[in-house]
Amino acid sequence: MLKQLRPALVSVLAFTVLTGFLFPAVIWALGNAVFPRQALGSLIESDGKVIGSEIIGQNFAHPEYFHPRPSAAGSGYDAAASSGTNLGPTSRKLIEGAADDAATKDTDESYAGVKQLVAAYRAENGLPANMPVPADAVTRSASGLDPHISAENAALQAGRVARARGITEGDVRRLVAAHTEGRTFGILGERRVNVVLLNRDLDNAAERQR
Repeated sequence: MLKQLRPALVSVLAFTVLTGFLFPAVIWALGNAVFPRQALGSLIESDGKVIGSEIIGQNFAHPEYFHPRPSAAGSGYDAAASSGTNLGPTSRKLIEGAADDAATKDTDESYAGVKQLVAAYRAENGLPANMPVPADAVTRSASGLDPHISAENAALQAGRVARARGITEGDVRRLVAAHTEGRTFGILGERRVNVVLLNRDLDNAAERQR
């Protein structure tokens, strides 16, 4: 028994040191040496203050800002509660939405369905009642933390942002174009815009004009 116990304990100790300490230390050192900004969280600064991260969305609600896609992470974009809804395309709750039912003590939180989100999106952006809207504007991402919206989504919000800020729509669209990222490797995904970076530069532009 002792002959079997000794190599087992040595193996546990060796792998604990190797995979629990040495490997993470090497990856940490390489990350900081090769990708220092990304290793520290891809932080975004404005006037010397950290205001967010390029890889974690934020919930902008005021009309003068571009709005992100809906989020199911906690109360919205909660990095400690990253999650999607896990609702399939045939889910009635996904389409119609749901609300708390105090009588039945339903533990499900109030939930806006796609139909409600579509109506709200058209109303806030002054769009016709029958105008199609981008899917990312009315669906939640798998992580709940997606900082990007599609280029089409940003284009439909540009008019509302321009009116709220009292600037020309052309100025807003030029800023959107500057922040539009192409498809990954030219073939994967769609053109997208980082909402956090775009809204930061909108505020910076406004400050410069004052």
